[in-house]
Amino acid sequence: MTSQPTMTKAGNGPDGPGEPGGSDAGLQAGLKNRHLSMIAIGGVIGAGLFVGSSSGIATAGPGILLSYALVGTMVVLVMRMLGEMSAANPTSGSFSAHADRALGRWAGFSIGWLYWFFWVVVLAIEATAGAVILESWIPAVPQWGWALIVMVVLTATNLVSVGSYGEFEFWFAGIKVVAIGAFIVIGGLAVFGVLPGVDSDTAGLGNLTDHGGFLPNGPGAILTGILLVVFSFMGSEIATLAAGESENPQRAVTKSTNSIIWRIGVFYLGSIFVVVTLLPWNSDAIQKDGSYVAALNSLGIPNAGEIMKFIVLTSVLSCLNSGLYTASRMAFSLGRRGDAPKAFARTTSRGVPMTAIIASVVFGFVAVFFNYEFPDSVFLFLVNSSGAVALFVWLVICLSQLRMRKIIERETPEKLVVRMWLYPYLTYATIALIVFVLGYMLTDTEHDGRQTVLLSLLVAAVVVGIALVLEKVRRGKAKAALQEEQDSATV
Repeated sequence: MTSQPTMTKAGNGPDGPGEPGGSDAGLQAGLKNRHLSMIAIGGVIGAGLFVGSSSGIATAGPGILLSYALVGTMVVLVMRMLGEMSAANPTSGSFSAHADRALGRWAGFSIGWLYWFFWVVVLAIEATAGAVILESWIPAVPQWGWALIVMVVLTATNLVSVGSYGEFEFWFAGIKVVAIGAFIVIGGLAVFGVLPGVDSDTAGLGNLTDHGGFLPNGPGAILTGILLVVFSFMGSEIATLAAGESENPQRAVTKSTNSIIWRIGVFYLGSIFVVVTLLPWNSDAIQKDGSYVAALNSLGIPNAGEIMKFIVLTSVLSCLNSGLYTASRMAFSLGRRGDAPKAFARTTSRGVPMTAIIASVVFGFVAVFFNYEFPDSVFLFLVNSSGAVALFVWLVICLSQLRMRKIIERETPEKLVVRMWLYPYLTYATIALIVFVLGYMLTDTEHDGRQTVLLSLLVAAVVVGIALVLEKVRRGKAKAALQEEQDSATV
């Protein structure tokens, strides 16, 4: 187990600027505690919570709460495992670096590149979503122009310094947190009939059972609901990547890991509970306007649609900002480990992995182009083939933790400051749940679950194949070099 990373300025690593030799050599501790706290909180609030929850409610009714609770429990357990490993060894590579150590270099290579692929596709999705909102406000600028503007601005932000990224994310995440907090408080008061000036005809706890029961479409709808909401939780792991560039990585990881339960409980379960109690689950307004806009409209709040547009735009920009940061740091880590071009591991004097950022955003621009030019072919393939990566990442985290716990206990037991509960039983249970979700997705043809899993497995198989070939080549070179050294010694 390597020691806790020490942040340095570029060039301070023994092997040169940004090269392997120091722990995360070249990166700087530019993220403050308030940045990390807000990144950790905002990381679990994706735009998918605002945009995608209406389809989940329509599918499972009030029972969607159970879908969110099950996925939330799974995420809490996975993040506990990741927190255990990252607190012992904070690094910009996070779970990819842990998989490298626990399962083999092929595993770290594969999951690292799959995760990078996921986020560069997300860049295109979020840039387009943001452009749609901005064009509705200022139609003089075309949609592709807005997508270009937001990508360029946030790329420039990430290129300045990690502190610049942290500051932007602090405010983006802050707006999301305040907005959802206010929504829960106002909506909760209305549900219990104590909101001054509001007399809602539809609000009440009776909405949980009065319209066909708590599970109007049967218990099986809970599982379908899981498929619809599981991907809105992606991003919880960002705090462990960002912790590597904080002043006290171990403390940051420990804090974010310990707070994941209330973050998911409040922001996901709390806000969805308010939605399904303010309105009947089968209200036409939920599907027409979106769940949160419909809920605000039911309270008579003026301009609810525009308010929610602003909040969604903030979430989109936050996701775009963090996506670029996350993709570039994963590329940087892969470069340090020799699993990506060495240029990815070089940093500027401000500790910014410029090449890794530019490479990530270039692929993001290409994906945006595909979204506008080939939305139903090339871009659809990119989206579906990266769709199950979240579950692959969580599965690799579980498998890595099974091995890493033994390594940590053997080599550096004093660093085991965060412990997975009921190890190894809950780890095995989480693995079984993730495998079950993947298996259930293979039976889902209505929401493209089968296509998503199959295409994602295809891409994963290609990446793993490349990893195994590269590993074989490296071993061949090492063996040849060793033989050459032995022959030289003999002569």
